[in-house]
Amino acid sequence: MGIFGKLFGNKNEKEESKEEKEIFYAQQDDKMEGAYLKAQQTFKYFWRELYWEYRRIVPAQDLAIVKIPFKQKVDGLEDPIVEHMWINEINFDGEKINGVLMNAPNELTNVAIGDRVSVALNEISDWMLAIQGKTYGGYTIQVLRSNMSEKERKNHDNAWGLDFGDFNDIQVVFEQKEHPENLVEHPMAKNMAEQAREFFKDNPNEIMIIDENGNNMLHRESIAGNKTTIDILLELGADKSIKNKKGKTAFDYAKQLNWEHIVDALEN
Repeated sequence: MGIFGKLFGNKNEKEESKEEKEIFYAQQDDKMEGAYLKAQQTFKYFWRELYWEYRRIVPAQDLAIVKIPFKQKVDGLEDPIVEHMWINEINFDGEKINGVLMNAPNELTNVAIGDRVSVALNEISDWMLAIQGKTYGGYTIQVLRSNMSEKERKNHDNAWGLDFGDFNDIQVVFEQKEHPENLVEHPMAKNMAEQAREFFKDNPNEIMIIDENGNNMLHRESIAGNKTTIDILLELGADKSIKNKKGKTAFDYAKQLNWEHIVDALEN
């Protein structure tokens, strides 16, 4: 299974170790449901990191994936079949998470590997980043690891080829312990502030260009939680009252995604 693993099942999460072919099951109990909720609440950090990754010349991430529960109603069964599978090539517009299905379904026939899919934020079951071999997020995986023996965890981690750390201490941003300020602002936003200011001064039209969703630069920076860039955009005259096709302003996304550090700057 290599670095991406296989984490799916019908009504269960299951993971198979490449080395020993052990399969670990985790029922959909309160602990797993709590992992889903935590992943949804912290997805903003995943997106902020990926947002900056898309701007890098040299990639910094080893892995960026989101897990989604896919469902299919089958004749003769009261409940639908559910398989939790990973997508990559992620994009996020503040409303929908889009990506490409990485897994071949185990039982489902209504989706296939390589399909492009789109879901709301409250529909995902997990997200995970890997940077310099260390994982961030991965809440459902950590639930599984918490139920394993030390040997099983070692086999599991070796199969992925990643450092999952302590299942009781899940990190969400790079160097979170060394630099807790990274929880508030991405370091690239601060490090590139002057370059950003000069770019927007020289290219003022970029401030107001809108994408297919009606989002302008202020919307996108708000969705990613980049206060430094937002301050620069406002300084250069960005209009924070502009609404996108959903009728939302940049302020609305700051509130919706609970980016507390940028709400005051965007409020009218």
